[in-house]
Amino acid sequence: MTKQQKAEIVDFLTSEFKESQAIVVCDYKGLSHKELEELRKEAKINGTKVQVAKNTLVTVAVKNAQLGDIELSGTNIFLWSEDQVSACKTADTFASANKDKFVIKSGIVEGKIADLATVNAFAKLPSREQLLGMLAATWMAPVTNFTIGLDALRKKKEEEAA
Repeated sequence: MTKQQKAEIVDFLTSEFKESQAIVVCDYKGLSHKELEELRKEAKINGTKVQVAKNTLVTVAVKNAQLGDIELSGTNIFLWSEDQVSACKTADTFASANKDKFVIKSGIVEGKIADLATVNAFAKLPSREQLLGMLAATWMAPVTNFTIGLDALRKKKEEEAA
């Protein structure tokens, strides 16, 4: 790999990491190409990006993105997303399905180095869409109950009139 190619990768990762809220570092030793493609498909559906890159290049990109110092070793694959939950949830789901071959090591969440427990905690949170749905249901509950009550009152009045 030439210096120019390395610089392009570092620039790309730096710009991506600056925009992301979560970066998850996972060990993927033993995964087949087909299994990696499944991870990429699942990640794309969830709005998460996946990249295998040299640890030294990622370390430089993380520093350039001003996210702190992260220590990397071994074979790593990196997942990142614009929200905190998507990358963590994607990594956790895939790690559960491929226990011996795919292991979450650490990550960076909201600009801070995160351990495995933190990544797992974010993976358990509901997604943004689920939270918005819960909020909408909460807002709609009084209106729904009011209309049900009005309909019951209307039926009662009709029965009394008949």
